[in-house]
Amino acid sequence: MTHNISSSEIEKFNDFATDWWDENGRMKSLHDINPLRLEYIMRQTDLKGKRVLDVGCGGGILTEKIARQATETIGIDASSHMTEIARTHAKQSNIDIRYINTDIEHITRFTKAGFDVILCMELLEHVPSYESVIAACKKALNPGGIVIFATINRNLMSFFLAVVCAEYILGLLPKGTHDWASLIKPSELNRACSKAGLKQIDITGFSYNPITRNYYLCKNSMVNYLASFSAV
Repeated sequence: MTHNISSSEIEKFNDFATDWWDENGRMKSLHDINPLRLEYIMRQTDLKGKRVLDVGCGGGILTEKIARQATETIGIDASSHMTEIARTHAKQSNIDIRYINTDIEHITRFTKAGFDVILCMELLEHVPSYESVIAACKKALNPGGIVIFATINRNLMSFFLAVVCAEYILGLLPKGTHDWASLIKPSELNRACSKAGLKQIDITGFSYNPITRNYYLCKNSMVNYLASFSAV
């Protein structure tokens, strides 16, 4: 479909597909952080009356929550397997969501109208060029709109906590979920967004307490973080 898709990453997440909606399966951590992601999004913008695009929606775990708040919600994913899972679950849940098997670079093939809110959660670290995704998000954004990214910092702490601990010690994620070299520093994200014509509004970290087994928002963006941007 485009040069900015990694077939190995698509295959990796397709392998997780059978567990996507199992809250105690391999995607348990995604279900666990979902309320946190929604909380952050709601802090940044009111979804009521908005047209929202969820980029890299996977099986629709976050998309369905967004659709209950927004006027119109579209979810896109480069994996046709994922969009089919998402479409089936939305139908079973009686939620009106349009799912499209595409990437953000080709969204205009399916809709000419722009979006008030664009979400790009845990995707940037899984594509060959995150800069291409950011630029395409800016092009699809309506004036006055907001883009929200969630990704992982790249440093020794994130290597230990997000890769070694999360995948190999605590088993919060399937082994091999993240390639540390593909993780993105906040300064790199900010630089790419600035180049695309986006201005940073906020950056917030989120962390995990292994004792209470709870995720929480925090000021520390050394590992996982969310960041919101508006058009310049």
